Amino acid sequence: MDLGVIENKTYDEISVGDTARADHVLTMQEAMAFASISGFTSVLNSDGLPDRAVSSMPPTGPNMWCASLISGIFATNIPGPGCTLTSVSLTFHTRIRIGERVYVKVEVTAKDDDTKTVTFDCKARNSANLNVFSGTAQLIAPIDKLRLATLPVPHLTIESHHRHHMEWIARASTKQPVKTAIVWPCDELSLGGAIQAYKDKLIIPILVGSESLIRSISAKMDLNLEGAQIVDAEISRSAAIKAVEMARKGEVQMLMKGSLTTGELMEAVTNRDRGLRVGRRISHVFALDVPAYHKTLFVTDAAVNIQNDLETKIDILQNAIDMMVKLEVVNPKVAILSSVESINPAIPSTLDAAALCKMVGRGQITGAIVDGPLAFDNAISSEAARIKNIKSPVAGDPDLLMVPNLEAGNILFKELQYLAGALAAGVVVGAKVPVVLTGRADGEQSRMASCALGVLLANPSPDREG
Repeated sequence: MDLGVIENKTYDEISVGDTARADHVLTMQEAMAFASISGFTSVLNSDGLPDRAVSSMPPTGPNMWCASLISGIFATNIPGPGCTLTSVSLTFHTRIRIGERVYVKVEVTAKDDDTKTVTFDCKARNSANLNVFSGTAQLIAPIDKLRLATLPVPHLTIESHHRHHMEWIARASTKQPVKTAIVWPCDELSLGGAIQAYKDKLIIPILVGSESLIRSISAKMDLNLEGAQIVDAEISRSAAIKAVEMARKGEVQMLMKGSLTTGELMEAVTNRDRGLRVGRRISHVFALDVPAYHKTLFVTDAAVNIQNDLETKIDILQNAIDMMVKLEVVNPKVAILSSVESINPAIPSTLDAAALCKMVGRGQITGAIVDGPLAFDNAISSEAARIKNIKSPVAGDPDLLMVPNLEAGNILFKELQYLAGALAAGVVVGAKVPVVLTGRADGEQSRMASCALGVLLANPSPDREG
């Protein structure tokens, strides 16, 4: 192990005008480590201050991480070992995002000979040259010379049970906010989730529901609805119809389910005359963050279509492939599930799987590597496939599991949720706009992940500046 050496600057060696700099990229691992140590549990790009500094709001999450870079400069550069930090006053001007490089500079502006106190001007900017923070710090500088050996910084590995969904949220937060109709946000969970997504700059919300009820709930929760448009609707069914009409006219780029039933919303979405059909059968995709699996595992269709014939399955499969391609999943691997991996005329799902694979080979379904029928074990486990002598480009590494019907899909995703600790995000695809579906039992992170997927699937928008 190689030892380094660090040497301080004493008070007498420090002069007004001396500077020190550092730059660093905030990684997901570091953000999660900082959250674990500091207690700031919202560590993604969505955390932090608005783009304009608000003096009454304390800095949080990544902003506090950025401020910690100052301490690193003081401890290792100027003054170095032996100094004592006595005060820091910073104003934050913009938020820090995962993957963003931050440049920090400190400069000596004053010295006090009586107390050996040194005052520093502190500044930080990001790669877009936007100010991140500015302020001052005071330290008591050492009077004795110190030269210490240092050990290499250890590599830190953070275990995150739902790291894949956190990455989706991080990616979505780099995009421009999507104008979103929140359909009947008339309970605390759905209204609070919508406003949080607005605060995190994922969406621009249009609240479609009973205005009196929305305002009553917001008052009870002490939520600020400033900036959120409300479209009044007396009942949930009329709210669904209004929201779909807004999407059809291009007034919103995404729908998000509130506290109405899935059936009410989907009845309006799938209406043949006034809905959001664009040619294909509308379907649903779950994105599951399974702690034991090495990447996001998509499942279709476990929420919309019930008993599917081959024609319906063609649309379901192509919808899901198109979704993953749009999410930049490269060459997605699809396992078409059945109870067995052999083609059996007595099991219709095996015949459908064989037909779908043939259509992929003929170019009638495009964009993915597809294999089936596969049983769940040899779809997920390459070892199970090897034991059964199954040679498959998908076995052990699928991105998408296509289930034979809604019952099988619903059972599968709930088993993964409740037995394997999976976090589920869900979105309806194949419609004019993405439709984010959330369940009554979904927690905040699941709702945010669903929202993030919808943002990434909405009409293409440029990355945010800065």
